[in-house]
Amino acid sequence: MNTVALIGGTGAVGRAIASSLRHQGRTYRVIGRSAASLEKLFGEDSGAELTTWNADAVSAAAALQGAESAIYLVGVPYDHFELHPLLMRMTLEGAVAAGVKRMLLVGTVYPYGLPRARTVDESHPREPRAFNARMRKEQEDLLLAAHGHGIETVLLRLPDLYGPGMEKSYLTAQFTNAPQGKRSMMIGPVEVRHEWAFVPDCASVAVRVLDDPRTYGAFWNYGGPGEITQREFSDKIYAACGQKPSYFVVNKSMLRLFGMFNAEMRRFAEMNYLMSDPVVLNDDRLKRLLGELPKTSYDDGVRLTLAGV
Repeated sequence: MNTVALIGGTGAVGRAIASSLRHQGRTYRVIGRSAASLEKLFGEDSGAELTTWNADAVSAAAALQGAESAIYLVGVPYDHFELHPLLMRMTLEGAVAAGVKRMLLVGTVYPYGLPRARTVDESHPREPRAFNARMRKEQEDLLLAAHGHGIETVLLRLPDLYGPGMEKSYLTAQFTNAPQGKRSMMIGPVEVRHEWAFVPDCASVAVRVLDDPRTYGAFWNYGGPGEITQREFSDKIYAACGQKPSYFVVNKSMLRLFGMFNAEMRRFAEMNYLMSDPVVLNDDRLKRLLGELPKTSYDDGVRLTLAGV
């Protein structure tokens, strides 16, 4: 099969997708800003090409030369989400110039806004409520508008994530602190039903979506194995470590207070409605298209994450 380019692929999802491709015996190219980081993460994989870029159209075109398809995974600081649509526009321009035929964006639930139903399918209106959510919607709109104009595009929406190597998650503190029995900070409310998806499952699904020509020109949901509260999930992590749960819960008022001095915390406060009114994804449409989807249980996911698998 032809080379798949992972744009911004040094994060946990990108590394998991690389692993999925590697297990299929496929070559892939990881595009990132730091040559040192690329070498550290992928340097021992003979099937990986390592390419740097400057996150602009010209360097994107150069980095994507010869790639048949691409998966877009570029992250930005939480207080600079205005970069999402800008980077998407430049990357699409570069991809078309390089002759990339297909591009998949790994997206989020942000553009849906407040859920109007217990579970949200692809027919749900996109009504983003906060700045960061609006920037994600603009990013999506650019990708979908590009379909049929020199490139085929598709969007895969994911819920909150957890798994090996996941450095920025609502559960990161618990996975870090529970083995030592230390106290963890959680962003509340923590007693509300929620869902998480296991990163290796997401990687497997992303590759299947990328490879299936029927998916293009549309967006698709992929959800977790079921509903669970943040406290229940966190308790599982501590229990798996043989430790007693210990938490410090930060509520919206505290986030707003912190936000007076920290722009990132201010954005977290603005997005806190997704903790009090979470979007739980309905992925029946994707299941009808692709067949059974991987859904690692929370118990197994906790065990595998703690083991670093």
